[in-house]
Amino acid sequence: MKRYPRDMRGHGPTPPDAAWPGGARIAVSIVLNYEEGGENCLLHGDAQSEAFLSDIAGAQPWPGQRHWNMESIYDYGARAGFWRLHRLFTGLNIPVTVYGVATALARSPEQVAAMKSAGWEIASHGLKWVEHRDMPEEEERRQIAEAIRLHAEVVGERPRGWYTGRCSVNTVRLTAEEGGFDWISDTYDDDQPYWLETGTRDQLVIPYTLEANDMRFATAPGYIEGEQFFTYLRDSFDTLYAEGCAGQAKMFSIGLHCRLIGRPGKIAGLKRFLDYARTHERVWFPCRGDIARHWHETHPHRRRPRPSRMDRESFVAHFGGIYEHSPWIAERAFELELGPAHDSPAGLANALARIFRSATPAERLSVLKAHPDLAGKLAQARRLTASSSFEQSSAGLDALTDAERAEFATLNADYVAKHGFPFIIAVRDHDKAGILAAFETRLAHDSATEFATACRQVERIAELRLQDMLK
Repeated sequence: MKRYPRDMRGHGPTPPDAAWPGGARIAVSIVLNYEEGGENCLLHGDAQSEAFLSDIAGAQPWPGQRHWNMESIYDYGARAGFWRLHRLFTGLNIPVTVYGVATALARSPEQVAAMKSAGWEIASHGLKWVEHRDMPEEEERRQIAEAIRLHAEVVGERPRGWYTGRCSVNTVRLTAEEGGFDWISDTYDDDQPYWLETGTRDQLVIPYTLEANDMRFATAPGYIEGEQFFTYLRDSFDTLYAEGCAGQAKMFSIGLHCRLIGRPGKIAGLKRFLDYARTHERVWFPCRGDIARHWHETHPHRRRPRPSRMDRESFVAHFGGIYEHSPWIAERAFELELGPAHDSPAGLANALARIFRSATPAERLSVLKAHPDLAGKLAQARRLTASSSFEQSSAGLDALTDAERAEFATLNADYVAKHGFPFIIAVRDHDKAGILAAFETRLAHDSATEFATACRQVERIAELRLQDMLK
């Protein structure tokens, strides 16, 4: 069974109304990454120095050596940058979520006390600020547990949110399986929170950002002055705020680092943005825990059958009748590379249509012939499938006058005699008069044209049936 795990659909074309508290048009989530003292360093038992996210252009790890310049740049974040940011946010009374590396927090007790005094949310940023991509799964699981233990020891309570950052392909699953997080953020795939089903666990994911993020001061292409950072934040805010005014409220995450945005020339751009955002009405500045509580209460998760997770027997039982009396279409569709994108009506309709379209002409003709006549003998004898019966009754074809029934009988007979298969139309797209008009028009077509038209109508009928099943 080929299954594609990546979710390319998300909330789909009509995302939910976030319904932020107070009718807010946007939720601005400020995140401060506290990594200083948790980075790669020989003093921390690592084999090399840090090389990531600093003002040293083109930095490389120094195996077996301490990198004094790199260490001092990280030290700046703790010694000066943090306090500059602390004064800024407490002065404006703007809540902050801290992504705190557990070992970094343990080495910064005064900063932790200041975070707690300000009422900031302190989430976990892992045990150490190191790469996890090649870390064995069991070692990463162990480090997650140790990060939680150390965090609780240093902060006074376990973290309720998690973001690794330099994560592995296992990180999201492992943190969800841990079971104690109200939210996790190791994704960058949406502007709204969403639910992730991992085994029996329904995990809330609050996506993060790498572009509305001061890390771009230390990466290429990136920002070289505070004004560029301000401009990008302002333009992002304006777009999301306009969407909120139009009834599609979103979340705007902003990622910060003490050693980067904490520099005087860089923080000026952040200040300008905060001043700008605060001039707008109905702007909510929540911690990520506030977002999580709101989403849990307002948008609780509801599990439903997902086609991409069904076994063959269940899949065919559910969808074998979507194409009239043709379960072979569902049987073949089960073998496709199905994934979360196929758990929606449009997605599964596409998968089934691919099988129908790639079938032989004889097979496609057999599907057409499996359809009943409109208002024909099977309908009168109440021998239609439940779906066909509902569809014909929706257009009033179960309540015809004797004259109308005779007209349909004549048209059905003439159509089959000319084309070799029944007249097929998605009756829910038409009223009785429209169906009769289409009957008259299509009766005059050549059979090749009508075969193609009938096949399109079969696909449309399947789409409508799936919309009923996968609400």
